[in-house]
Amino acid sequence: MTRYSIVWSLTTAALLSVLVSSCGESARDDDATMVESATPPSVTSVLDKYVTVPITADLSGLREHERQMLPLLIEAIEPMNSAFWMEAYGDPGDILGGTEDPNTKLALEANFGPWDRLGGDAPFLPGVGEKPAGANFYPTDMTREEFEAAAEAAPDGGAALRSLYTMVRRNDAGELEAIPYHVVFAAEHAVAAEKLRAAAALAEEPDVKAYLEARAEALLTDDYQASDLAWMDMKSGALDVVLGPIETYEDQLFGFKAAHEGYVLIKDLAWSERLARYATMLPAMQRNMPVPDTYKKETPGSDADLGAYDLVYATGQSIEGAKTIAFALPNDEEVQLKKGTRRVQMKNVMRAKFDQILRPLADVLIAEDQRSLVTFDAFFDNTMFHEVAHGLGIKNTITGKGTVREALQAHYSPLEEGKADVLGLFFVTELYNQGEPMDGTLEEHYVTFLASIFRSIRFGASSAHGRANMMRFNFFKERDAFTRDPASGTYRVDIDRMQEAMNELTELILTVQGDGDHARAGEILDEMGTISDELQSDLDRLAELEVPVDLLFEQGAHMLDLQSEG
Repeated sequence: MTRYSIVWSLTTAALLSVLVSSCGESARDDDATMVESATPPSVTSVLDKYVTVPITADLSGLREHERQMLPLLIEAIEPMNSAFWMEAYGDPGDILGGTEDPNTKLALEANFGPWDRLGGDAPFLPGVGEKPAGANFYPTDMTREEFEAAAEAAPDGGAALRSLYTMVRRNDAGELEAIPYHVVFAAEHAVAAEKLRAAAALAEEPDVKAYLEARAEALLTDDYQASDLAWMDMKSGALDVVLGPIETYEDQLFGFKAAHEGYVLIKDLAWSERLARYATMLPAMQRNMPVPDTYKKETPGSDADLGAYDLVYATGQSIEGAKTIAFALPNDEEVQLKKGTRRVQMKNVMRAKFDQILRPLADVLIAEDQRSLVTFDAFFDNTMFHEVAHGLGIKNTITGKGTVREALQAHYSPLEEGKADVLGLFFVTELYNQGEPMDGTLEEHYVTFLASIFRSIRFGASSAHGRANMMRFNFFKERDAFTRDPASGTYRVDIDRMQEAMNELTELILTVQGDGDHARAGEILDEMGTISDELQSDLDRLAELEVPVDLLFEQGAHMLDLQSEG
């Protein structure tokens, strides 16, 4: 098995690069308590966590104008790499320029800096300090107190400083100021906008053309809502592209700042048609959630869509550390309530993770008589309904503290991922209870769910998904949702108790979110975010048996059948 490639190029479109996770699997606040190795990682140990897989897609269903658009869309998302480097670390030339070893360069590229994202952000180069909680979004010498004081004193009440789309810097007087993304990243945004408009000129579908033009304009103004609405209205064609500053995982200080990323995707129309009916069920699922009515008073948009796609190319935050298998966007709460969200399942990425990671992991940690219950169909469904569940619950606090994201700040991402995990399983359970036709059995979904917890725990404390899964593991363990055989070190699911624990954890998370209880959210993550010695020994067995933690992707235009375009 090839663990990693030594070929890497940052600047060419036909590069070998790390790829994309659910919802972007990368966030931690500064009081994360998951246990990581006390020994500084080596470059080799960092890369040994990955296995390289090729990213290819079937282009036979594309029409001629879509084949012509595809290279332009790849070129449009390429600048997201350099923008994310600046957000995560700073100028990549500062660290890549003096590095000649190809494996070191690959490790730096895989992590967008010298910190091991699958190892709690431990530095893997000598002389490198801890990763700043606020990455490079804020001055490294800035304190929380200084930021809050500056925001309170600002004429706009701190709106610009807290904006998703500004970098915070010091002016000549040493005072904090907000600089808009479209200024900081003017060069990157200009290239991306130019390529989007060139692709729009080739598009034959009015809704595709409208979205591409709206997104190009958004990159030049930092006003993304109109393009988010246009994206939700885009129903035609097989191609899709998502790019710009989107997720806030990288800002582990406040959770305010969106980081740059990009995806180019090809829709699997047959699979997507199978999934379409679930979107209409969101309002009913919202009403049935096991939580008091005041925490489910919002009505999720039912104009959402679920789609199965193959990933063609990904950049920026999409390709750091743990890689995305699915996502639900837009994040804009107003758009979600008005239009719902689009849930994107990346089939080729999911299949690679199942075959290379989840199946081998289950053979080590799941009780022998339950291993056959770990299936790809259940993995696909659980992941899909995780993304669906992001649209459920509550977006605005019931206590007047603004949106849940604003109230919980850096605790928002891990708690939101935990909510989506348990509500996704709740969605699956409800479908079975209602007699909906499903692939596989409920037992398959529950056992695959447990196996997936182990997979995501291994992402470490620097991942919102890693922390969310650790929280869920400990909560379920306390309620005997599974048992561990001390002789074999394997785990067995108790279906009934897991369902009870699912409902209890759902109510706990939704209540904290609805109350906007920042302190309680931190307590929950602290109390349940620790890996026990017993669990760590089980995870160590996976490393000893060379079960990879995540993927590196060989991707680019050279992997696609685009010869006819010259």
